[in-house]
Amino acid sequence: MANVIVIGAQWGDEGKGKITDLLSASADVVVRYQGGVNAGHTVVVAGRTFKLHLIPSGILYPETQCIIGSGTVIDPQVLLEEMDQLEQLGVPTNNLWISQTAHVTMPYHRLIDQAEEEYRGRHRLGTTGRGIGPTYADKSDRTGIRVQDLLDPQGLREQLTWTITQKNAVLEKLYNRPPLSAQEIISQYLDYAQRLKPHIVDSTLVLWEAVQKRRNILFEGAQGTLLDLDHGTYPYVTSSNPVAGGACVGAGIGPTMIDRVIGVAKAYTTRVGEGPFPTELAGDTGEYLCERGAEFGTTTGRKRRCGWFDAVIGRYAVRINGMDCLAITKLDVLDELPEIKVCVAYEIDGQYTHNFPNSSRQFARCQPVYETLPGWQSPTSDCRSLAELPKAALAYLHFLASIMEVPIAIISLGAGREQTIIVEDPIHGPKRALLPLS
Repeated sequence: MANVIVIGAQWGDEGKGKITDLLSASADVVVRYQGGVNAGHTVVVAGRTFKLHLIPSGILYPETQCIIGSGTVIDPQVLLEEMDQLEQLGVPTNNLWISQTAHVTMPYHRLIDQAEEEYRGRHRLGTTGRGIGPTYADKSDRTGIRVQDLLDPQGLREQLTWTITQKNAVLEKLYNRPPLSAQEIISQYLDYAQRLKPHIVDSTLVLWEAVQKRRNILFEGAQGTLLDLDHGTYPYVTSSNPVAGGACVGAGIGPTMIDRVIGVAKAYTTRVGEGPFPTELAGDTGEYLCERGAEFGTTTGRKRRCGWFDAVIGRYAVRINGMDCLAITKLDVLDELPEIKVCVAYEIDGQYTHNFPNSSRQFARCQPVYETLPGWQSPTSDCRSLAELPKAALAYLHFLASIMEVPIAIISLGAGREQTIIVEDPIHGPKRALLPLS
């Protein structure tokens, strides 16, 4: 048995969907533990593309139990649309379970999110406008709606009648938006509840029983380490905890039950939305990475900002998450470049540092210190073993593993499942899966 957490080692969009899909083949249970419909995982199987926002990637394996944990926030409309789309593609969703204590995104959350972002002007955070922040805010304010509340019609009517009155006051008086109809929303969400009811469970009990039966459990986060509410580039972060520690809270499982943490990082770096990005490339190389890497958001379609690999944030992610190994994705995107740079340190106000600064103002002043490596200018997408990789590509991976002080277990060379080199199986392999550094 192995209970494994998969986390993003950058600003999200690292390709966690593909890695989770691969590892799900060895998992009995896959748990999504935080985030909402602001996340998106793209999985390509036999030429078919699946875009998932709330449902764990393990749904593509019929025998795998999939759980949306209590640390997530759920938009029922989007979830049901996603379930319908999967069913239409021949993917059953009868193995999907929803935590009864997960919080629910309501229409007023989306409207407030969009109004607040517009109100911020040049100080905007770059949110997706999907209501995630306001949903988590209500959760902390203890005024939120939980999934189990949808199953209590009378209680839901009482709670939403009061809540929507308060939210309408904010929408009308602060943001000059039209009021919402409480009755329409109540009726709509009661309809959602009837469709979701067969999937709603005490997810902590389901997980506990899986642990007792020594099942393999995979914990899947959304976003990445640098977007963590507590440990990311605040305030340009998400409203939950994508880091490994967030899996225990968001899933409802004790830390002693976790066996391994796998980080996922691109062979370069991307970021969506606002905030500092030391290795960002504004010229032709940045455009090349964007076009060749198809760097457009799964959820919003927004163009991602692209830059060289940042080993400073990489080492920070290793430390914050206690990573055992790494999966490096999109190595093939670098195939045509004559040289490749890696940020090994920052220069801040004339001083050099190898550590990530916690001050956002200080981080905004960071200038990257690069080490340049030769490119391989040879295709890698058809490589299926380390021996088939160009020597320069293998040297690049050795360098990343060495400077981040963490072994590499998986190398992804394209979107397809088959376009992968698995050095060691992170679930069934030894404790320290590795890419040899010699």
